[in-house]
Amino acid sequence: MTEAIHITVDADGVAMLTIDVRGQSMNVATPAFYTEFHAALDRIVSDETIKGAVIHSGKASGFMGGADLKSMATMLGERDEGKSRSASIYSRAKTLSALYRRVETIGKPVAIAVDGVAMGGGFELVMSCHYRVASDSPKTKFGLPEVMVGLLPGAGGCQRLPRLMGIQAALPYLLQGKTMSAAEAKQFGVIHEVAPAADIIDTARHWVLANPGVKQNPWDVKGFKLPGGAGMFNPGFVQTFMGANAMVQKESWRNYNAVKAILQAVYEGSQLPIDKALDVEVKYFTTLFTAPQAANMIRTLFINKQAADKGARRPASLPPMPTQKLAMVGAGLMGSGIAMVSAQAGIDVVLLDRDEESAAKGKAYTEERLAKRRTAPEKMAQVLGRITPTTDYAALAGSDLIIEAVFEDPALKREVTAKIEAVVGPDTMYGSNTSTLPITGLQANWSKPENFIGIHFFSPVEKMQLVEIIVGKNTGDAAIAKALDYVRQIGKTPIVVNDRRGFYTSRCFATYVQEGMTLLAEGVTPALIENSGRLAGMPVGPLAVGDEVAIDLMGRIGASMAAEVPGYQPTVADGVVAKMLENDRKGRKNSKGFYTYPAEKGSKKRLWEGLADLFPRSAAQPTTEEVQERLIKRQVVECVRCMEEGVLVTPADGDLGAIFGWGFAPFTGGPFSLVDTMGAAHFVDHLHRLADKHGERFAPPQLLIDMARTGRTFYADSVARAAA
Repeated sequence: MTEAIHITVDADGVAMLTIDVRGQSMNVATPAFYTEFHAALDRIVSDETIKGAVIHSGKASGFMGGADLKSMATMLGERDEGKSRSASIYSRAKTLSALYRRVETIGKPVAIAVDGVAMGGGFELVMSCHYRVASDSPKTKFGLPEVMVGLLPGAGGCQRLPRLMGIQAALPYLLQGKTMSAAEAKQFGVIHEVAPAADIIDTARHWVLANPGVKQNPWDVKGFKLPGGAGMFNPGFVQTFMGANAMVQKESWRNYNAVKAILQAVYEGSQLPIDKALDVEVKYFTTLFTAPQAANMIRTLFINKQAADKGARRPASLPPMPTQKLAMVGAGLMGSGIAMVSAQAGIDVVLLDRDEESAAKGKAYTEERLAKRRTAPEKMAQVLGRITPTTDYAALAGSDLIIEAVFEDPALKREVTAKIEAVVGPDTMYGSNTSTLPITGLQANWSKPENFIGIHFFSPVEKMQLVEIIVGKNTGDAAIAKALDYVRQIGKTPIVVNDRRGFYTSRCFATYVQEGMTLLAEGVTPALIENSGRLAGMPVGPLAVGDEVAIDLMGRIGASMAAEVPGYQPTVADGVVAKMLENDRKGRKNSKGFYTYPAEKGSKKRLWEGLADLFPRSAAQPTTEEVQERLIKRQVVECVRCMEEGVLVTPADGDLGAIFGWGFAPFTGGPFSLVDTMGAAHFVDHLHRLADKHGERFAPPQLLIDMARTGRTFYADSVARAAA
């Protein structure tokens, strides 16, 4: 029995290669795939009765989703006897590239029929075939997303795509991981034909029969030239790379190795014969794979994310607990977004607020956003039909999950919780969307605190992937399972953390903004602060984040901390907030914050000139590297403290939460991956230096000091605990 490739030969001598990788919901390139594919090609070559081949998928889920990164990491990570690690990786990666090269040089016509997604290695296989036909289904998409996990397409993607559609057109698909539809692929010349799904195999088969004999792809024909030209003396080629370099620097801030390697592989490869070009590509792939950046990104952004999405932290003993009817209490920005994503997932939602206007506005939020996306009227009607706005608590009856997102006031939350319980009873699972208030305190308001949990979304809900599940002191396994099942229903990525004020994400993210404000108070130029944040890998500068969060909200949180946390000492950042509020600078909400927001349409925000008066500039300015270090390492210190205090249980949750929750530099793999890469001892030395110069907030936690002394790493410890 085959594990990946099934081959049959019809009466006309056409070999049908059906890709159906056993044990996988989507076809991926496993070791069995490569072994059996080579065996199938051997048969096609040796059997003179076989005139050609048609490749297609045997799965309804789509064509092929690329490489199995777990298997690939294992296979490439094995060292060949007598070879260095780099040489072993190069040799094995070259074998993968050679398989697709063999497809196009087999000497017989090979067609491919694609229905559904063809990504990464799947798309590279498509491009290696002589004739390419795709279904007209909207689910049929082509793309090369390797850049998203710190790699480049290593089986010909950087060479064949530019040769099919031209370098300028191909670069966005390589550098940004963009996808193209079947119609777009045909327009670009990437595929030859678009047909109904039921006809694509016959279309491919008929082409094979009509085109006997040796077939070559265009780049193997003498005199081939890339569409749009190539070569250092071609003006269009030179201009393309000048523009691409500028674009890459603007978007990546020089932080992503894969982006630079892709540009180099395309630039060099496009001026070489295809075999030499493929070799160049494999060399750059090897360089990326041997560096820690790709390994960290693959682990966090692919392996750990997939595990979290599938419920890695869910109590395994409990049966599935899907949500049928959601009671969404609070129709503000967060509540409206939660209602939207829930209704889109097929869940009925009762959206409650204090008055009819607020509740109706909450439902209108979904309508407005679906309209902007040009959602089909029938689809929009279905989604909106699942949302029922109301002011009557009695309408919550029959709900199997409550999510509360009212104002961050303990007294208000207590009042609302009592009203909800009077209708649904304490056996219903209750999730609070609070971002700062401890869950253990809030769950005391529910008669069965074991059914009370934190479900913390991020704004805007429909765009942000992460949901932080907060386990209170009395939260039971059923509530955890219910929350994780709900998050999976709506297609988000969960992390599970234990209860403390600010939990994990809010607490750690706040340090980025606070350090930015501390730098401002010290007289550092605002533009230097903001640009250093971007250069460090953050999506925006800390002062811009402060405006988005709202400076007055930060003021209220600070006041709450001072009132409720014993021994709380006001920080430099608290003083900056107070000064800003004295000048009515509340942030974007009133168009006056660290930035000024001109009312003129099309005008961009700019740093407020008055900052120089409130916070005079220091004559001596730090270097960009010094500012970057403070902004990043202050966050990492707080993340490690969360691990030390038991807020975090696994480094995987910490890395996922940091990247998907607040945009911590994705190229690092997350704060815990960053520490493991640098080494705990090295990191501790840096923190001691920063603490001596800038204060105790940079002092290394004892956990990190112990790790430095013993040479342990976060991920090795996590694996050991899981195995125990």
